[in-house]
Amino acid sequence: MVTPSYAQTVPVPKPAPKARDPLNDQQRGPATTGSMAVPNPVIPDPHRNVPASLFGTFDANQKAQAARVSSYLSSLQTLAGNFIQVGPDGSKTKGEFYIQKPGKVRFEYAAPSPIAIVADGSMVAVRDRNLATQDIYPLSQTPLRYLLSDRIDLLKDTNVVSVTADDVFISVTIEEKQLLIGTSRLMLMVGAKDGQLKQWTVTDPQGYDTTVAVYNLDTSKRFDPGLFKIDFSDRVNPG
Repeated sequence: MVTPSYAQTVPVPKPAPKARDPLNDQQRGPATTGSMAVPNPVIPDPHRNVPASLFGTFDANQKAQAARVSSYLSSLQTLAGNFIQVGPDGSKTKGEFYIQKPGKVRFEYAAPSPIAIVADGSMVAVRDRNLATQDIYPLSQTPLRYLLSDRIDLLKDTNVVSVTADDVFISVTIEEKQLLIGTSRLMLMVGAKDGQLKQWTVTDPQGYDTTVAVYNLDTSKRFDPGLFKIDFSDRVNPG
């Protein structure tokens, strides 16, 4: 929603990507509280060319769309639901997630995946139950921080390089350049009609995409603080 040196691809260990065609299917129906049909993640075209736009190049409509996404993300305090993740090779995993702002999240992957991801507000742990290991990363080095920030103005607080909208999605792409790691991107997609989070895609510095689609969203739940606790006494694999 693992390259050891870069936490933006933490959801699952990734095999070498295979050639694949973008999916043309789109999610149907709003992701509202309660049960709904499982979405089919919309996989971005791997050959897409995202322009390195600057704030001043966005027109009034693009700025309004970005502001709408910012307002929605800022309004969330808790969020729970199900997710489907598609790796760079097209493999799919699924599970449940829990978000408590600011800074806390838990992704529980369904069997047979042994992975769980926990953020406690400052650090992120990627646990492997089969190996009894966990990798620890600063939350500030992962794209999770944009979803977990208490309040955010995407155009002011991030480097937005693309804002697009159609009848189905509003998509905002954020680019990050880090000297030692390279350039990565995060594309957030919300519903054009209901304004709710639908999915995100992380593109790592090697150009590999990991897409996470979310559904059965619930903003009313309150969570046990233990969900977001990292046990630092566990064996840790250094990144």
